[in-house]
Parts: sequence; structure tokens; C-alpha cells
Amino acid sequence: MLHTLHRKLVHTVPGLLAIPAKVLPFSLQEIVLSQVLNRVFAEALTDDEFEFLEQKWLQVEITDLGINWFISCVDNKLVIAPNAASVDVSFKGNINELVLITARKEDPDTLFFQRRLKIEGDTELGLEVKNMLDSFDLDELPKVVTTLLAYVAEFIQQGLAEPVLSNTVKGKATA
Repeated sequence: MLHTLHRKLVHTVPGLLAIPAKVLPFSLQEIVLSQVLNRVFAEALTDDEFEFLEQKWLQVEITDLGINWFISCVDNKLVIAPNAASVDVSFKGNINELVLITARKEDPDTLFFQRRLKIEGDTELGLEVKNMLDSFDLDELPKVVTTLLAYVAEFIQQGLAEPVLSNTVKGKATA
């Protein structure tokens, strides 16, 4: 019963989050996201490790929240736009899957092959983006953020897991 409630929460909360996500002005999303990304990837940006994204556009779509961001690199800064004339590569997935990827609880390749993450467009660019995300050190984030991320990811992972059925009948294990 508790697991059923847990599963319902994991599947229902994203729908509830979609409401504020849709009314949150893009300008506010852009300010917060660009500050966070540029701070988290400051060293990589200084070392020109995002050169592969210069004059290219990455689309990140959180499908169940109806959020769409277009990200590029200009003058060693990550920029966020509400749209792009053309998209070079896109990553599309539900919030649960993207949280699990960010928290390192799921591998993007696994989710891709399970059709829970869509990666479309320039394959080489998509691989570079994936590798950059894989090399990102979670310890670069404030401790409170990593703790919250780990907690939420664990909650999501357990809620998505299939319930384990017991093979015991009246105290005896069955084969």
C-alpha cells in the first residue's frame, strides 16, 4: 500500500509542477538557469571545454513540465534562449529521468535505449554534451543542493521501481 502511494506521488508530482513551470516567465528561468550553469561549469568554460557548443544549439525539453530551453556557448558563457532558428541536438525527457541522470542514479545511455530519454540531431554533438555532463562533478554544487538532489533522486528511483513480491506463505519460502 505504501509503495502504491509512493509510485503515485512519483508519477503525479510532475503534473503538479507543470502548472507553476508554465506560468514562470522565461526571463526568470533564463536568469536562474544561466547563473547556475555558468557557476557550475565555470572552470570548464574558462578551459574552453564548451567550445564544441559555440554557434550550436542544444535543446533541452522537460516534456512532462512543458519546459523548453535552448542552450549555446557564446564568448565562454552559456546562454539560454526561449527558441533557436535551428537546433543541432536535442535532449528530451521527463523530469524524473532528468533528475536521475543529474544525480548519477541512471545512465543516459540506458535511458536512451529504454526510450525514456530522446536524443536527436547531431550524434557527435550529442555525445560531447553527454560526456560533458558525465564529467561534471556534483561536489561543485552547494552541499544543500547535492543532499536535496540525492534525496529526491532516491525517492524517484524507489517510486519507479517495480514492487518486490514476497515468496513467503505462512512463514515458509516457496520455490
